[in-house]
Amino acid sequence: MTLLIGKIPVASWVESAVNWLTSNLSGFFDAIQTGGNHLMNGMTNGLIAMPAWAVIIGVTIFAILSSGKKWGFAAFTFLGLLFIANQNLWSDLMNTLTLVVVSSLVSIVIGVPLGIWMAKKETVAKIVQPVLDFMQTMPGFVYLIPAVAFFGIGVVPGVFASVIFALPPTVRMSNLGIRQVPKDLVEAADSYGSTPKQKLFKLELPLATGTILAGINQTIMLALSMVVIASMIGAPGLGRGVLSAVQNADIGKGFVNGLALVILAIIIDRFTQRLNVDPAAKQQASKGRWKMWTALAVAVAMVGTGVINAVTSTKSAKESVNLVYVQWDSEVASSNVLAEAMREHGYNVKLTPLDNSIMWQSVANGQADASVSAWLPNTHAAQYKKYKDQIDLLGPNLTGATTGFVVPSYMNVQSISDLTTQAGKTVTGIEPGAGVMKSADKALADYGLKEQGWTVTPSSSGAMAVALGKAIKEHKDIVITGWQPHWMFQKYDLKYLKDPKQSFGKAESINTFTRKGLKADKPDVYKVLKNFHWTKEDMGEVMLATSNGKSAKEAAKDWIKAHPKQVDAWFK
Repeated sequence: MTLLIGKIPVASWVESAVNWLTSNLSGFFDAIQTGGNHLMNGMTNGLIAMPAWAVIIGVTIFAILSSGKKWGFAAFTFLGLLFIANQNLWSDLMNTLTLVVVSSLVSIVIGVPLGIWMAKKETVAKIVQPVLDFMQTMPGFVYLIPAVAFFGIGVVPGVFASVIFALPPTVRMSNLGIRQVPKDLVEAADSYGSTPKQKLFKLELPLATGTILAGINQTIMLALSMVVIASMIGAPGLGRGVLSAVQNADIGKGFVNGLALVILAIIIDRFTQRLNVDPAAKQQASKGRWKMWTALAVAVAMVGTGVINAVTSTKSAKESVNLVYVQWDSEVASSNVLAEAMREHGYNVKLTPLDNSIMWQSVANGQADASVSAWLPNTHAAQYKKYKDQIDLLGPNLTGATTGFVVPSYMNVQSISDLTTQAGKTVTGIEPGAGVMKSADKALADYGLKEQGWTVTPSSSGAMAVALGKAIKEHKDIVITGWQPHWMFQKYDLKYLKDPKQSFGKAESINTFTRKGLKADKPDVYKVLKNFHWTKEDMGEVMLATSNGKSAKEAAKDWIKAHPKQVDAWFK
């Protein structure tokens, strides 16, 4: 059945609404972002200031006090936190904890009163119920779009998206808990002349506490599940490690970061469950006041060690700089090398991986200082055209970069025009928003391959590399969207397919670009960024080291140590 009306422009309506809000309420959003950043950075810094050993011991004692004679939870807490610290994920854990705690608190502050209101007013329930359905069923990724538009990048938009996704259980269970209070008890309270306030706080809320706490528990778990999604817009923490592992097909790193999230989820879940106890158990617990005083003493000791650690470890840095990059192997290498070099020269560097489009937007909006990841004139042509008036382009930091269709050398094909039925008529691509993916679609159209059934399958740079390695091991045909410099050209015998129609354009350069005003605000940082140059061979060394198992930071430090004169020249 065909509808006899045109397509309803819902997408343009939503985009217009978001644009109107960002234009007319920019001051309001900026205030929330600034205040939120100060609050959450302060909270995270306070958590990180406490030594890991003090937190592990303290939280384990809390687990013992809450579990009584059952030692299983306490043992799990101690060993789980010890494992996270052993894997050098403690700072990420604290960032994640900040995101979850703030998201959960905001959800509780909004959700409990709203749920009570729904229980008291049927009209409110009828209005809010479909809104909650929308919030719970809409994919969490969708919330990232307005979050970035309103608040830029970082932890604040991560909290915004998490609250929308995690709020409904608290609202629903608060509503349910109040409605389930026995009618005869409510009527008895009315007969004794109780005011609505007395009835709510002395009867309904005490009886509904168990149900409300169950909803809060689910809200906390949902907030934790948003950690990975929020990392796509710059929220720090364990989610960033999981996302990086997915994009680079790093199974080991993904498992370790995922396991750390599981440990945190179980610990939080067990602690929140212990809040939901029956009145008799509460009465029994009230007799053991020594536990309360012990917990208070432990908390004071933890805070005290944090204060001492913060005072004794204060360091001075020349200037702070916020660098952003897209998680392609080449850009991971260049961004980490520059960041580590600047840190060794006394700069306080924040390094944030982002989606390609958000990377450009964050620098253009002044949310980030700079990036060394602009592939021009072809790959990032669309982004440069959109934001060129809002950024300063400092020029190439690496020349001779190329993109195109890449195949193993054993394949009997030399040009894109030679492709017929190889590799199942499928090109294995990377992230959908990458410029090379648009060039790949253009190439299929230019050479008439779309008409023959050829398609480009998006994945990630890591998944593409895994698929390439698997195909080569099995000596099978594969066509990928490749670029150079990349470690795969050093590891495998590969070749570019000739591109006589120039669908992928000519050789490119990787450029550095900064936000407007950086030269005036931070001239020393600007000079370093301007001086940063290296070669394809240099980048290849770092990428190959990371592909062989070293972390990006370790590979960057090793390269810097091996090239001291070249690095020092960036700071002159």
